[in-house]
Amino acid sequence: MEEIPNKLRLYGTEASPYVRRVIWALKIKGIEYDFVQEDLSNKSPSLLRYNPINKTVPVLVHAGKAIAESVVILEYIEETWPDPTPLLPEHPYERAMARFWIAYGDQKQHHVFHSFLACSEEGKEKAAKDLMEMLKIVQDEALGDQKFFGGNTLSLVDLCYGWLTSLKYVERVVGVRVLEPTTLPKLHRWMQDFSEEPLVKENLPDLEAKLPELETLRKHLMSTNK
Repeated sequence: MEEIPNKLRLYGTEASPYVRRVIWALKIKGIEYDFVQEDLSNKSPSLLRYNPINKTVPVLVHAGKAIAESVVILEYIEETWPDPTPLLPEHPYERAMARFWIAYGDQKQHHVFHSFLACSEEGKEKAAKDLMEMLKIVQDEALGDQKFFGGNTLSLVDLCYGWLTSLKYVERVVGVRVLEPTTLPKLHRWMQDFSEEPLVKENLPDLEAKLPELETLRKHLMSTNK
């Protein structure tokens, strides 16, 4: 594929929350890009060339240079195109706190959320409790009484917790509800407000159609955990 100077190309999959956060950032910034849909069971030569270390998505290619890992990509986008919509606060301490909560969420998502998806029937209660505890910390310590994590406008922290918009589908296949108005009212309100933001809403994946794949993934994870 011929490279065009300064052209952006994003390699990803529609359902990936890590790809989705990059899409949201690009849309909010008003940055034009080409999206290359990848099949992770049959990765393209371009993806393997641009990301030879991790061999996965997302990968952003800007003027022929590749950037991998979603948070690294988000930082690159923010530093390269800070205007007209900054997604990190100006004050160094507030930027540091934003980065802390992004790192916290990604670390816990890898463990707690995936454990919830893969939990056995016997382990549902504990997995739901662990997820609830993690989300309560995010609600009470990071979000508080704010509309969004950055105040009244979206920030990179909001985009990185955007995976919570897909939690209701995971709850359906697991058979346990965790993020409810009665259990986590502030975080539930945030999820509704986030999902209704026009550029977010217009670019939410159709996970309803992915439910059979999610159920298959859960069965696979459960079998490998035995």
